[in-house]
Amino acid sequence: MARPVVELQGLTKAFGSLVAVDGIDLTVYEGEFVSLLGPSGCGKTTTLNLIAGFIAPTRGRILIDGVDMSGRPAYQRGLGVVFQNYALFPHMTVFENIAFGLRMRGVGRAEIARRVGEALALVRLEGREAAWPAQLSGGMQQRVALARALVFQPRVLLLDEPLAALDKKLREEMRAELREIQRAVGITTVFVTHDQQEALGLSDRVGVMGRGRLEQVGTPREIYERPVARFVADFIGASNVLPVGVLARGGREAEVEAEGVGRLSVRLPGAGRALDPGGRAELLIRPERVALLPPSGGGPNTVAGRVARLTYLGSQTEVVVEVGGGRRIVAAVDEHRCPVPLAEGVEVRVLLPPDAFLVF
Repeated sequence: MARPVVELQGLTKAFGSLVAVDGIDLTVYEGEFVSLLGPSGCGKTTTLNLIAGFIAPTRGRILIDGVDMSGRPAYQRGLGVVFQNYALFPHMTVFENIAFGLRMRGVGRAEIARRVGEALALVRLEGREAAWPAQLSGGMQQRVALARALVFQPRVLLLDEPLAALDKKLREEMRAELREIQRAVGITTVFVTHDQQEALGLSDRVGVMGRGRLEQVGTPREIYERPVARFVADFIGASNVLPVGVLARGGREAEVEAEGVGRLSVRLPGAGRALDPGGRAELLIRPERVALLPPSGGGPNTVAGRVARLTYLGSQTEVVVEVGGGRRIVAAVDEHRCPVPLAEGVEVRVLLPPDAFLVF
């Protein structure tokens, strides 16, 4: 079993009456890539700064390899940090930027040259040692910042939205490279982002934060497919929300009534607690789980509707279908496999599979 490297125990940070981080408990294991994901102001960057030692907690403890970091300054924690703006020294070459931390630690000239060379090879910037930061693209600057963080072989790598300044295509390329580098080095990594794709695509586990708290920690698949709170379900991916009244229940199956949709069957492991007969609940269903059928199609969990809007997104098309009572349901479909010719105003039937619902 992997051993703990970073442990947050009841970690809290208050700025006056504002509680930015509220009693977080989290363990990051050897070689693990963990992302802290959440909207602006949720406390994720404050948490990273607490781990780094840039600010002190109000309460709680931070342990690295079992050692309490209380009162220990940032430079004594053995951590590598990559910031959103990269923070490269503009008056230093690439080599000098990467070597800076080693020189401050009194490492010899020959050892510096060897380790900077290895770091440059790792981020695929061989031959750019003499370049100035202003001569580099955003992606190259990001690699230099990463090499500077890795060159002194830190115990933990902290990444504060390092891809945010890049354009979409370069961000996707750097995301793949970052994951390859992290796996090659095997370094324990804590990554802060507000980008869901980054968190889901990079991480071994994701911690979703809201209002200073960790709402859920799990694998990307667990977070997306089995959110434990409405906030997590709303923040991770798009959802259709259907308020329902519960008509009947038997084991893991229930019959509900949704306004504008009608009777629906719901089947979900563990959902029974939220589906008591006579009660109210909310059903969430992801657009990609919604299917479209010809208007002549029928059967359980289908409802008639009319296509109100189409948005072409490349690999998928977002289809907004208006059903009874003005309610709209969004489906994400592959036009080439859709059994209905899609156009605004076309009549369809919407299939909501019983096992596709999240229940709150």
